[in-house]
Amino acid sequence: MSEQPRTSAHQGDPGEHSGTDGPAASVEHDEPTKHPETAPRYSSAGNGSEEHPPEAAVFGRPEGVRGSFDHRGIDSTPRVNHAPPTPESLAHAFGRPAGASEPLQRAPWETGARQSGEDGADEPVFWNEQGERDPWRDPTSGAVLGGPALEENRSESGTTPGDGPLLSAREVLFGRRVRPRSLLTLGLVVLLLGAAGGFVGRITAEEGNPLTNPDVTLASVEPGNDRPAGSVSGVASRVVPAVVSVEVRIGSEGGTGSGVVIDGNGYVVTNNHVVSMAAETPNAKIFTVFSDGTRTSARIVGRDPQTDLAVLKVEVSNPTVARLGSSEDLRVGDRVLAIGSPLGLDNTVTSGIVSSIDRPMRLAGEGTDTNAVIDAIQTDAAVNPGNSGGALVSGNGAVVGINTAIRTLGTGGSSGSIGLGFAIPIDKVRRIAQQLIRTGEVRHAELGVNTKSVTDGIADGAQVQNVQQGSAAEKAGIVEGDVITKVDDREITGADELQVAVDEHDVGAVVPVTVVRDGNELVLDVTLQ
Repeated sequence: MSEQPRTSAHQGDPGEHSGTDGPAASVEHDEPTKHPETAPRYSSAGNGSEEHPPEAAVFGRPEGVRGSFDHRGIDSTPRVNHAPPTPESLAHAFGRPAGASEPLQRAPWETGARQSGEDGADEPVFWNEQGERDPWRDPTSGAVLGGPALEENRSESGTTPGDGPLLSAREVLFGRRVRPRSLLTLGLVVLLLGAAGGFVGRITAEEGNPLTNPDVTLASVEPGNDRPAGSVSGVASRVVPAVVSVEVRIGSEGGTGSGVVIDGNGYVVTNNHVVSMAAETPNAKIFTVFSDGTRTSARIVGRDPQTDLAVLKVEVSNPTVARLGSSEDLRVGDRVLAIGSPLGLDNTVTSGIVSSIDRPMRLAGEGTDTNAVIDAIQTDAAVNPGNSGGALVSGNGAVVGINTAIRTLGTGGSSGSIGLGFAIPIDKVRRIAQQLIRTGEVRHAELGVNTKSVTDGIADGAQVQNVQQGSAAEKAGIVEGDVITKVDDREITGADELQVAVDEHDVGAVVPVTVVRDGNELVLDVTLQ
């Protein structure tokens, strides 16, 4: 095909427009348009080598050809590429019925005209009024690529189910929205699950708690709300208000103990080793704390290191006063309560029995001036540091002793109670307290000898080591080496028991003393000084 530099060919050149293919194609160049008479023209006759040999060789017609295309040696029989034969299944499903001559698609207007019997019905534009604006019927509309043709899950009806509104309980039960069979099945499932859970829970409860096991027989009990006056709670409720906590403050240091109110004027009895440091230290402070939380300062009225007793005075109105009993009426096995502030825990009550009576115990308070020997009441009621000065109470609520010491397995008394507590008999406490309140001091009877505990395998006693000059023992004729075995009616088994036996008598009392001298037993009358 020859190419021309302009959009139209010159007239009068039949060679350039001959043939059945129509006018020759033209190409428009960017250079300025030249006048037709001056523009170069390539001749279709010959090879054009005379005017433009290079261009004619490339764009000129072949030799002997005058038309637009060269048909020489080309088969004029039209060629048609046939598609492969249609599968029989597709032809049966989508093929035209046998003998049908109508097209596969007819316009609606054409179908309506035939049904109405009218001829020449007006043909609407593109079959309907919206045809001009319908992109599916507009051949000039642009093509838009859609999403991939993916297969979607469809229900049996051919539509995709969507999320519908939630059903209420009323619609489920009475709205006939759910099949009755489904509701019945759901109810049976719920009942089965509930029955299984209850069965498992019952088995677990019965096996895990022996109190509800039917194979266990529980003992019957009586109602425990009745608290008679003689019960532990009844006794404690009456005596606890009369027991106070005693706090001693010496600078940044201090200690705690207990005390018992024995007089309505505010006199409190306690142990000497509880307050001895405050008595010997200036600016020391002593406080008492009652069971109701009342806190007040106290002062020392008097103290007796030889019996480890002291009396304090507090300024309070109408205090609860403890009722004092008699220690002579105690017997081993009697029930007793220990009330005090062990380890700083005020209003503590422990219970036990009287383990022994008339137990000689030497008290040596570390860091205090206490050096006493007491005729103690032994109890197994728990007594700990801080119980000192508290009350030992009988079963009827009377104070029968003042707790003062414990026996421990550790050093320094740090191991706590092991069931061996000791109290000063209240008969002794009453006599010492009265003297301290009246005079501020106590006079004790003395024999005037130093002794040690001895035994010969048959009898025990206190052997005299020396006799003080001018003492009651010297005046009565007791000499060194004598073994004292009895004071009045009390048997003497050792040196500590001799001291407490003498201290039971008043100054000036005449007491018979039995001694063994050179195997002979002598009874000497001694006037105590």
